[in-house]
Amino acid sequence: MTKSVIRITIADDHPIFRQGLRQIIESDPMLEVVAEAGDGHAAIERIEALAPDVAILDVSMPGRDGLEVTRAVRDRRLPTAVICLTMHKDARFVNAALDAGVKGYVLKDSAAAEIVQCTKAVHAGQSYISPVLSTYLITRRQRAEALASRTPGIEDLTATERKVLGLIAELKTTKQIASVLCVSPRTVDHHRANIAAKLELHGSHALTRFAIEHRAALHDG
Repeated sequence: MTKSVIRITIADDHPIFRQGLRQIIESDPMLEVVAEAGDGHAAIERIEALAPDVAILDVSMPGRDGLEVTRAVRDRRLPTAVICLTMHKDARFVNAALDAGVKGYVLKDSAAAEIVQCTKAVHAGQSYISPVLSTYLITRRQRAEALASRTPGIEDLTATERKVLGLIAELKTTKQIASVLCVSPRTVDHHRANIAAKLELHGSHALTRFAIEHRAALHDG
């Protein structure tokens, strides 16, 4: 069975760069540029009209930048995988791009072969990031795993919430806590709800039980 050609839209506000990128892409017979755009608004129009397999976008474009275009593609559920082609090596940009829904992140100074490789990878449903940024990607994954596995605790609470929890540990009622803190009972109820949500506690007695179990730590704080 013959493989179908991968249809691509490219968007960059520099015509000479677009021309060079087109030549790189179309040097591979399996890749075809079906449209070009010089700004973010035009990029979205081309993507919506032509539904290309892949869109290669510059992050910094007039009108709407590459990340805004990416979010639009994601939110409108368009069947186009997005690659960001950029000079930005800063972790903040990589993070923002991945969060926006970018499937590929390639540096503009990458070799032509890498751009082609990235295009084919994202079309196949894979994610691709320039090897020079691979250390950052590993760190991002490790951080996400650490946050997912971490159990919320007292350190996640504000000073006021810790004080409320300490009073709960002393088995004081909502009205008594309100009196001690010089706030309304409704405010205390609001604090109790926030504490329970942060600590992922469920059930009418879970908060009291947690407070009593951690009474020493609360008093130390």
